[in-house]
Amino acid sequence: MPWDEAGAPALTRDTGAETLPERAIASASEGAAVLQYEWRGAWVVVARGSYDMDSITPLADALAVAVREHPKVILDASGITFADSTLLNLLILTHQAGALRVVEPSAQLQRLCEITGVDTILETRDSLDVAAVS
Repeated sequence: MPWDEAGAPALTRDTGAETLPERAIASASEGAAVLQYEWRGAWVVVARGSYDMDSITPLADALAVAVREHPKVILDASGITFADSTLLNLLILTHQAGALRVVEPSAQLQRLCEITGVDTILETRDSLDVAAVS
């Protein structure tokens, strides 16, 4: 199916914390995807794929609900393959709204944050475990 016929990325919820990261990686090639689960008292939002103004809505919705309902939110950004100012804006707004930690940002996202200075605002961690306890 051509990418323009695929429709909007699906927002799904899964509570199987031990196996979810493997399934999230497996769905990354299907385009932008957002998965969510609880991990050690924190709410994890896993973002995979490319994020710009046309694909940001499912991630924005997931993060908005997460910061409203959970005291600690972790964004697993290791599978983000492309990001522009739309994602940077979302990360800043989410950080201002609640306790957001960004885990393992992809090289492209890390570079974008460094160039724009956003890396000085966001709380970045090396792993889910470190983000959940800090």
